[in-house]
Amino acid sequence: MSMLRTPTDVRAILANSRRRSAPHTTVQEGLIPAAVLVPMVSIHGETHLLLTRRTDTVETHKGHIAFPGGMVDEDDRDRIATALRETKEELGIAADEIQTLGCLDDFATPTGFVITPVVGFLRRVPDMSPSAAEVAEAFFVPLSFLTDPQNCRRETRITEFGPRETWHYDYHGRVIWGATAAIIHDLMLLLQPPPTAT
Repeated sequence: MSMLRTPTDVRAILANSRRRSAPHTTVQEGLIPAAVLVPMVSIHGETHLLLTRRTDTVETHKGHIAFPGGMVDEDDRDRIATALRETKEELGIAADEIQTLGCLDDFATPTGFVITPVVGFLRRVPDMSPSAAEVAEAFFVPLSFLTDPQNCRRETRITEFGPRETWHYDYHGRVIWGATAAIIHDLMLLLQPPPTAT
């Protein structure tokens, strides 16, 4: 079943949710502030998420599936500005092509970042010019795939930081896990329609 969410729908859902900052967000605790854009777009009547696969030459998270984003610059006025700037740098999508709708809960990672996920809706399917240094691939995943419980599983993954419980999505041979999968899982829970009374 296709799943269409309009910008108005998503903005209202985010506005009615109680956003939580990450439990450890202070500079003293050594976490690096970052932001990602969670880009949504309507394709043939169904809402999709835009994701990237990072190159094997980037400094961190080599080859991982990710949202466009990165560390906060001192010139960024807020986390939304960070997400929009990084999206332009990584994919060539200008800020005026994106309608920002709100933020999900902050997410602290074992790699030392605290990520603010900024949800945005692309005004059209974008003409992208991915950064060859950062982005190996950009692709779209329909929300109907991500909301299907059969396509999401929780696993223990052994990382350099020890065992880690993480959500996994397998989409056409692409394994989405870690912070990206956690952000997607949080968003899908918010976007699920309320159960109908029987």
